[in-house]
Amino acid sequence: ARNLNGKAIMYADKITASMQKTIDETNYRRTKQINFNTANNLVPQALNKKIDSAFTKNPLVEYELGHTLNTAAEPVNEYLSKEEIDKRIREKRKSMEKAAKDLDFMQAAKLRDEIKKLQEQLA
Repeated sequence: ARNLNGKAIMYADKITASMQKTIDETNYRRTKQINFNTANNLVPQALNKKIDSAFTKNPLVEYELGHTLNTAAEPVNEYLSKEEIDKRIREKRKSMEKAAKDLDFMQAAKLRDEIKKLQEQLA
């Protein structure tokens, strides 16, 4: 919903099941959005925001701040027992599968990376 005329082009010899699922989900969401817009008399409009504002941020500061927040929010994994690490892996795997099922692939990827870090501690 960032681009009024946004389109995606898929290149393939045949439509796979996952491609069809994505197409169906996109069409479902598009229909739902159009119905909502119609019911509420909304007309989609492009943002009038300067492009350079996206490039003026300092990604290093954001990374360090985000990293600090994550570290402070979770207990230190280095001091966990093998059983606790196994438990966390199971919990994160369950959350990752739910995120993937809900098509929240960014969250699923984040959880996958956290699982890998925990598995490295077991090795």
